[in-house]
Amino acid sequence: MRKLGTIDLEILHLAINENGTFNENNLENSDLKRLGVGKLLDSLATLKDRKMISLNSDGSFSITELAREILWNDKIPKWARILRLLQVKSCNIEQIENILKISKEEVSAEIEELRKNQFVLMSPQRIDEKIIKVYEILPEGIEAIDKTETEGFEKTKFGKIKPEVEILSIIDEIRKEIQDSQLDPPKKDSINEKLSILKGRLEI
Repeated sequence: MRKLGTIDLEILHLAINENGTFNENNLENSDLKRLGVGKLLDSLATLKDRKMISLNSDGSFSITELAREILWNDKIPKWARILRLLQVKSCNIEQIENILKISKEEVSAEIEELRKNQFVLMSPQRIDEKIIKVYEILPEGIEAIDKTETEGFEKTKFGKIKPEVEILSIIDEIRKEIQDSQLDPPKKDSINEKLSILKGRLEI
C-alpha cells in the first residue's frame, strides 16, 4: 500500500467528496486553504508524481485508481480500510464514517471487533466540553495490516478474545476516561488504585 500523510488524505478525501475531480475553487472552499498556496501546490505536485492524482486539461485534478485502492475500494475488507486510515491519523467514529463512506453502524461493529482483538485503542478526548471516543491504531494493528501486503486479507483471523484480556482493555479505557475527567486528583488516585488492585487480582 502507498503510504499517505495527513495532507495527502485531506486532498484525496476532497476528490472523493467531489465525485473524483476537484478544482481550484473546491480547494479554496475547503479547510486546505489554511496551508497556503506554496504548501498546497507542493502537496498536489507530490501526489501527482506518486500517480495518486492526475492533472486534467482544464486545470482540475482527478483521483486515480491507484489512490482509490488505498481506502475507497469496496473489495478491500472494511476492517482493513479502517486500519489503513488509522495509520494516517487517529479518528472518531464520525470521521471514519465520513472519510471511508461506510455506514456508522458498520464502522461501530468493525471498530469494536478491532478493539477486542487489541488492534486499536479507544482514547476518550474532551472536545468542546464533550467526551469523544477517538480510536488509534496499536502496534498489533500495524503488524496485522502490514502483513496483508504479502499474505492478503484472508489470513487475518479475528479470534475469540480471552475474557481476562478484554477486561484488561476495559480497565485501561476506564483509566483514560478518569484521567480526562474533572474529578479531583485525590479521587482520581483512589479510583486508579482500586483499578490496579482489580488488575492484580486478575493475575494478568
